[in-house]
Formats: sequence, C-alpha cells, structure tokens
Amino acid sequence: MQMSYAIRCAFYQLLLAALMLVAMLQLLYLSLLSGLHGQEEQDQYFEFFPPSPRSVDQVKAQLRTALASGGVLDSSGDYRVYRGLLKTTMDPSDVILATHASVDNLLHLSGLLERWEGPLSVSVFAATKEEAQLATVLAYALSSHCPDMRARVAMHLVCPSRYEAAVPDPREPGEFALLRSCQEVFDKLAKVAQPGINYALGTNVSYPNNLLRNLAREGANYALVIDMDMVPSEGLWRGLREMLDQSNQWGGTALVVPAFEIRRARRMPMNKAELLQLYQVGEVRPFYYGLCTPCQAPTNYSRWVNLPEESLLRPAYVVPWQDPWEPFYVAGGKVPSFDERFRQYGFNRISQACELHVAGFDFEVLNEGFLVHKGFKEALKFHPQKEAENQHNKILYRQFKQELKTKYPNSPRRC
Repeated sequence: MQMSYAIRCAFYQLLLAALMLVAMLQLLYLSLLSGLHGQEEQDQYFEFFPPSPRSVDQVKAQLRTALASGGVLDSSGDYRVYRGLLKTTMDPSDVILATHASVDNLLHLSGLLERWEGPLSVSVFAATKEEAQLATVLAYALSSHCPDMRARVAMHLVCPSRYEAAVPDPREPGEFALLRSCQEVFDKLAKVAQPGINYALGTNVSYPNNLLRNLAREGANYALVIDMDMVPSEGLWRGLREMLDQSNQWGGTALVVPAFEIRRARRMPMNKAELLQLYQVGEVRPFYYGLCTPCQAPTNYSRWVNLPEESLLRPAYVVPWQDPWEPFYVAGGKVPSFDERFRQYGFNRISQACELHVAGFDFEVLNEGFLVHKGFKEALKFHPQKEAENQHNKILYRQFKQELKTKYPNSPRRC
C-alpha cells in the first residue's frame, strides 16, 4: 500500500510538472509572437478593446493647469502661448493631423473629427480678450461633452502677449453652461461665431499662421499640416498608417496629398470616384486655381486624375520641387519648422516647402488620398486690406532664400 501510494504521488507530481511545462511553453510562445507581431497584435487588440479614455475631470484638470501657468511668450514677444489646453495620448509612429484656426473657425473641427480617424492637434488664435475667454469656455465645453475630443484632440491657445487667458467659470458665458451634448456645443458655436478668413480678423493683430502650425505639429513624428476649412478623403489616416507601418523607407520623403477646392460644401466627396465626378462637371477644381495656379500646378493634376484606380494608398510619381509650389504633405524625421516671421497672408507655406527641398527632401504624390477646401478661393474676396503685409512677406521671402544658402552650404539645391 505504501508503495502504491508513493507511485500515485510520483505520478501526480509528474503530471503537475508536465502541466507547468506546458504553461511555460505557452507563455514563451506568446512572448515570441508578441515580439514578431507586436504592433499588429496590439492594434487588433485595441480595435476590440480600446483603452479607456481619460475622464472628464482629468481633462478639465489639465485645462486648468495649462491656463494657470500664464503661458509663455513666443520668440518675438508678441504672442502668449498656452500649450496643452487639451492633450491626447499618441503613438510615436502615428500620423497626426495638425491644423490651426481663429476661434470663430473652430466650428470646422466637427467635420475633421468625422473624416480623420487618428489624432488631431489644433492651435487656436484669439485676437482679443473676449475671444480668449470664448476659447477657454469652448475647450471646457468640448472636453465635457465630446468623447472624441477627450480621446483624440490636443488643443493649444495663442493670444496677443498683452492678454492672459483665464480658467473658465462653468457658469459663463451662460448659454454654454446649459449645453448637454457635443452636437449642442457645435450648434451653439455656429450661432455665435462669425467664420471667415483667419487673417481677416478686423483687428490690428496679425494672424501668426506659422507659429500656430509649428505649435500644432510640435512633438509629432509624421504630421499632415492643413488649414481648418479643408477636409481629408475618407480613410486617409488609416491608409497612411498602413503604408508607413509596412516600410521605413519614407525618411526624407514628403508624401504629397493633392488639394482641391469645391464650389459648394454641402456634400464633400468621400473617395476619389466621387471627387472625379465633381471634377468633371466643374464643381471641384485644383486648389488655388483662381488665385495662384503656379502654387499648386507642379502636383500635375491632369496626371493624377488619370491614374488607374487602386485599393491601397501609395506614392504614384515623383515631382521635383519648383518655386512657388506649396503642397500639403506628410513627412517625418527632421522636417524644417515653419518660419514664424511670416504672418498673415503670403509666402508662409512656400517658404517652408522651399527649405524642405533645400534640406534634401523629395516630393512624391500619393495616388488615392486628397484634401478638399470648402469653397472656391476667389481673388476678389481675398485679403484686400492686407496687401501691405503681403508685400512685406514677399521681401522677407527673398531674404529667406538667401539665408538658406548659409544654413545649407553643402546642399546643391536652391529655391
């Protein structure tokens, strides 16, 4: 009996050891699988089990902290910068949509949230003390009622240096205190806002577009920097992520997203087929077509519209940069900043594209993705009171190109 009992004990011990060995082998297999397919498996997991968004209280606490800091002055001393009124957790390999707007033009944000599935970063300019107050109240209301804002949007505030933004009292302005949903916040904004051209603010303050652009793309690896009143094609973020995740060959490449403008913004095209239908009947045309055709002509729209239809996003053809091309693009790595001396209208994006070229970046046009600006750009409606500043920027651009020769002495490229 004692021997039989000893045999049974030995058998159970052996069985337990075997089970433990199987468990250890499973853990080892999972560890190896994670190493081989870590990002893919993580993406699939989070697709079904997304991380819990930050609570409303956490977001509001971040807003209070950012405002209580008093902001910092920019390099010129003319503007006060509040970073991170709203923050978002971002994968370092992600593609961020970076944009900027005056307070009134923030109503376009809802459309961007619908089309762009990834993280967004928005720099808001408040030209007056009243607008600074409205901006903080809006950030408070949006963070309270819009889960997508809490999960995916970073927001920064810039105002003239003589003003300071304050922590909003949730009771002021009274009409925002009564709102109970994200849609109600945007509906209220549409009623109180006076949307228009960012740089036609009706004040003596210059719109610091390049400061705002740099602030919005700060800390990002890959970024698509656009204007707030533009809309990306459906699935552009996902297509870019898949393309960039499959290869690391895109360093030093600016992936150009062709830009168009639509006569009426009631129905924005979702895909290339819809865009081409509107293009053929004149409802859609190349961006800046009626204002500065050479500024977008190198994109080669006639070639792009005749590309064969494809399911995967990829670069279709290479375009040498030429002055005054100012494409919208996605690029990562050591991307030159926008020169913040350029304000208002004129040469603010051309200058950055010029430096990108001199720094050694190549430009490749994507086959399927696109951007659409809401409304045709018309010269008669364009910044009539800002001609003096446009001329100032024109002179500054000539100086800027000379400075690049010193900054990149070994580059064979010139603007």
